[in-house]
Amino acid sequence: MAVTWIGRRRYTTKTAAGDAVRKILHGNPIGTELAGEEFDLVRDLLDMHHEAEEKIGVGVAGIRIAPPQKGKYPGFEVVRTDGSTIDFSYKTCLTTPSLRSQVHNVMQVEIEDKKAAYFESRRAAGTFTSDLSGVPLDTSDTAVSHFRGPAFAQIADGFAAAEGGWEAIELTPSTDYGLGLFVDRDQADRWRAHWQDRAVLGLLTQAENRSRLRA
Repeated sequence: MAVTWIGRRRYTTKTAAGDAVRKILHGNPIGTELAGEEFDLVRDLLDMHHEAEEKIGVGVAGIRIAPPQKGKYPGFEVVRTDGSTIDFSYKTCLTTPSLRSQVHNVMQVEIEDKKAAYFESRRAAGTFTSDLSGVPLDTSDTAVSHFRGPAFAQIADGFAAAEGGWEAIELTPSTDYGLGLFVDRDQADRWRAHWQDRAVLGLLTQAENRSRLRA
């Protein structure tokens, strides 16, 4: 059976991915604003929606459990930075994930070694503190973030446009063992160089990074 990804989370089946989402949906009272890993997972899920750009709009301020729109089950509701709200279906996200979200996930995999090298260089240099608050960092509570320069999505979208669109980037099948990769390794090298030229990295706590991702 095909592997399903939500962000960097790998599930052996689509059913297993759906179970993880339903645990959040039915494990919180209506009106709960998601936080921590629950927010991270559902925020990544939202990016898989085929109308993600329309759902996100001006930006995501939060995601909460919404009353039933139809039937008897609750749903997810995006709270945008301008105060407007819109619901979205997790089933739609899992059934028809956008090509953009799939390529974004693989792009993250292709640069993971560079982000890890940055993380280790900061540790070796003795500058292992948050670039936002200045607090000392713990290795288990640190995020390598693009918060000081263009967002990852901006860098990725620019590369896709230069390559001729998302359809021009072929990925290894989700049924293959291990993490997804670009099929064209020359294209992978171009992506890594494109990202390297534009990324301005920094270190944040996980909580600081989650707050930044809401904006």
